[in-house]
Amino acid sequence: MSHRLSTGGRLIDRSRSLEFTFNGKSMSGYEGDTLSAAMLGAGQVLAGRSFKYHRPRGVVASGAEEPNALVGLGEGQRYEPNQRTTTTELFSGLKATSQNHWPSLEFDVGAINSKLSRFLPAGFYYKMLIHPRAFWKHVYEPIVRHSAGLGRAPDAETRDADRYEHFYAFCDVLVAGGGVAGLTAARAAARAGKRVIVMEQTAHFGGRAPVDGEVIDGMPASEWVDGVLAELHGLENVTVLERTMVAGVHDHGYILGYQRVADHQPGADKPRHRLWRVRVGQLITATGAIERPLSFAGNDLPGVMLASAVRDYVVNWAVAPGKRVVVVTNNDDAYRTALALHQAGVTVTAVIDARFEATGDLPAQARAVGIRVAEGMAIRQVLGSKRVSAVALCRFDSDGGAVAETLECDAIAMSGGWSPVVHLWSHCGGKLTWDDARAFFRPDPARPPLGHDGQGFVAAVGSANGMMDIVEVLSDAHQTAQGTGEAPQAEPVPEAEMLPVWMMPKQASYELRAKMWLDPQNDVKVSDVQLAAQEGYASVEHTKRYTTLGMATDQGKLSNINGLAILSDALGQAIPQTGTTTFRPPYTPISLGVIAGEAAGPVFQPLRRTPMHAWHEAQGVYWEPVGLWRRPYCYPQGEESHADAVIREINQTRTSVGLLDASTLGKLLIKGPDAGKLVDMLYTNMMSNLKVGKCRYGLMCNENGFLSDDGVVARLSEDSFLCHTTSGGADRIHAWIEDWLQCEWWDWQAHVVNLTEQFAQIAVVGPNARKVLEKMGSDMDLSREGLAFMEWRDGKIADIRARVFRISFSGELSYEVAVPASQGQAFWDAALKAGAEFGIAPYGTEALHVMRAEKGFIMIGDETDGTVIPQDLNLNWAISKKKDDFLGKRGMERVHMVSPDRWKLVGIETLDGSVIEDGSLAPLPGVNENGQRRTQGRITSSYYSPTLGKGIAMALVHNGPERMGEEIAFQGKDGATIMARIVDPVFYDKAGEKQNV
Repeated sequence: MSHRLSTGGRLIDRSRSLEFTFNGKSMSGYEGDTLSAAMLGAGQVLAGRSFKYHRPRGVVASGAEEPNALVGLGEGQRYEPNQRTTTTELFSGLKATSQNHWPSLEFDVGAINSKLSRFLPAGFYYKMLIHPRAFWKHVYEPIVRHSAGLGRAPDAETRDADRYEHFYAFCDVLVAGGGVAGLTAARAAARAGKRVIVMEQTAHFGGRAPVDGEVIDGMPASEWVDGVLAELHGLENVTVLERTMVAGVHDHGYILGYQRVADHQPGADKPRHRLWRVRVGQLITATGAIERPLSFAGNDLPGVMLASAVRDYVVNWAVAPGKRVVVVTNNDDAYRTALALHQAGVTVTAVIDARFEATGDLPAQARAVGIRVAEGMAIRQVLGSKRVSAVALCRFDSDGGAVAETLECDAIAMSGGWSPVVHLWSHCGGKLTWDDARAFFRPDPARPPLGHDGQGFVAAVGSANGMMDIVEVLSDAHQTAQGTGEAPQAEPVPEAEMLPVWMMPKQASYELRAKMWLDPQNDVKVSDVQLAAQEGYASVEHTKRYTTLGMATDQGKLSNINGLAILSDALGQAIPQTGTTTFRPPYTPISLGVIAGEAAGPVFQPLRRTPMHAWHEAQGVYWEPVGLWRRPYCYPQGEESHADAVIREINQTRTSVGLLDASTLGKLLIKGPDAGKLVDMLYTNMMSNLKVGKCRYGLMCNENGFLSDDGVVARLSEDSFLCHTTSGGADRIHAWIEDWLQCEWWDWQAHVVNLTEQFAQIAVVGPNARKVLEKMGSDMDLSREGLAFMEWRDGKIADIRARVFRISFSGELSYEVAVPASQGQAFWDAALKAGAEFGIAPYGTEALHVMRAEKGFIMIGDETDGTVIPQDLNLNWAISKKKDDFLGKRGMERVHMVSPDRWKLVGIETLDGSVIEDGSLAPLPGVNENGQRRTQGRITSSYYSPTLGKGIAMALVHNGPERMGEEIAFQGKDGATIMARIVDPVFYDKAGEKQNV
């Protein structure tokens, strides 16, 4: 049965018919329809099934507050579940499927749950599924997991066919909402010369005013809206965005906007969604208000809708949800729906008004056209199975025991009043106040969200600010935006006072309360909330989680206020005392695709490459992942194994010269008058007394005193330091420093810049390193006297601007040369050419690690595991006794940290010269208090040393340094016992003569 009206429909183009399918059934609508309008127009009232009881569900609303009409949209690479039909624009070829049923929408086996509802009350899973406990794993959990979730997730192997992007912007004023309040505020701000962005979540502007037939400045609201839009589009300082929702408000005026660019044009050559990241001076939230439903028995049946939504479908899309409609209300606004239905030729059986006197202008207009108004009455129960067939009435002030009258109808338009959309106001800390006269929460102007300057940066206007009269709305928006001249003028329609109604009838029996739905998607009833209160859930947040009220995809937009009112009544306290749940971003769900943006496929986690990456690859390198970098592990030649390649690279470097790509090392510039104070706090040792031109090795610890990173610090000038970090730690350490600067030391005059990718850093290492650099040509004195160990110089090598550091991680003579990234390959090629006569060859990370272990140098991530402090690694010398404080100092002073029983770093040699496995444990007899086998140490890193011709290792051992020469047993991964000896961790050139030549 078609519900499409023969005339009307302000948003549809009847000349353009669009074909679509629902559950495989072909249907048609018009361009401009939403999917819900097209489905209702085609007579498809049943849209899905509820989550718990699998009850039949139809469309309730016309916008983002819709809880019921969710479908799987599209197919294959463009399939997406849980899409609201009310916000989905119809397009040709659209394919929708209903959700949460089996085997079909019309016949759902899961509906048996509805018959068992008395055994499945709120929180039943907390009470019934804990005994017997053995059943949980094999009986309850599989059932719960199979039942959980709504809709079908896309196939894991099916790649999303669409693309998404992020866009960055800034403005003086961002207006959220393109209704008449938002447009008034935007125009006023724009005329004042401010940079303005307007975001409207639908494809149309004007909000409710055109639907309700408002008159502004002497013209119909739709004409006024068109004129204001034309003016805004013509201004260079204004950006107007449709299909764009303000998803979240965050600190420091940071706003996220969600633009659905091509949802209505699948396959178009444009991004499907765009995420706007905007810094604003002021946010004006003109998000309007949402009509509240009424709670009465059977109010979840398909055909029961919000009165404002019914009005929208009639006026905007020429769709009547039924042929005979009953309107039920506690306020005057619902009479607009009754009048709109009557004007469209739809029979309005009656207006059921809970108020004992409906004396306003709108009720009078309804009576004048012959619409029956039943005062002081309530819906006792809705009759029907898969849709409304009739309503049984009773007195509002009764318990519903006696049926006063039964009216046949196929749709019900309900209105319980309006609630301002306060979400954006609340996202960033704005507080609410209860308006007792109008029975809603609205923004409290005395407690606004505060910006970085301590001033309010969010302003609510119009209905979002609790102004429900059109004159108030326009005046409030104009004044808030500091507009000059007079506000737009409107013709008011006076409305009589509403009657707060949270359920009907007022004294409903339990039989009726158990059939009144607050959250139709999650199947939460009035009786569930009352049960939660009876069981001690006095907090609205606890009740929400216990009953799942408002935890559906609409996040309680329709159910929360009614739910907390019912809870307040059950607790015998006022609604403001109960309070509200927490509003969090996003306002409505946003796609995972737009969160990722361009970070998909090969750029999901982009590989970082040094300037010499292509050269390494051409040599047949074997790569090692280090964070997001790829570093050469070794350079095998011919049929050479990796182990043999590492040995060759070490021998070449130790005996002549080797070349290492060290570009991945973190390079953080810390600069400013307080730079010295900052580095002293970051490092355990003193850095502020470092002389310009000098370098110093330093350790970083977290607040608990555990070793976090290490590296060489070079003082570049009196107010700047270059801090080297590990390859995998650069971004983490940079963010960590920023966190301290922004949150704790915000008044320090210092800043940090990550220069890691600005420079290529190449280590020329080995006895002939100096000869190679001198042969390349340099304007610097690279001799031992001219550039001593742990010093740096600026100059040129091979006519390339370079900064040279005399630092060594191998124990050999070493120069680390930093050149601009664009010159990295040129320098590398020049070094290979100059070093050819010395047999120069590149070496990889494994050779680097072996040589550092031969020297007893620690490595973050090997010798550290998040529980190791510098003292465990015999690095007491790197902890300053002169500084009053540094990060980790107090953590190191805790009792456990200074215990003499801590494991400490030693060297390990196997008695037979073999290589012990990394991670091998040294067991002790017995078990500890946790029932685990006792141990006295573990291997932190282990290698074969070609320099020494045997296996070497480093280990953390209980009282290790005091046990030199002692034999100790380790257990390998295969369970075999390996005998080893505790030795000095420095195996090679302990005096450091080679690195100081």
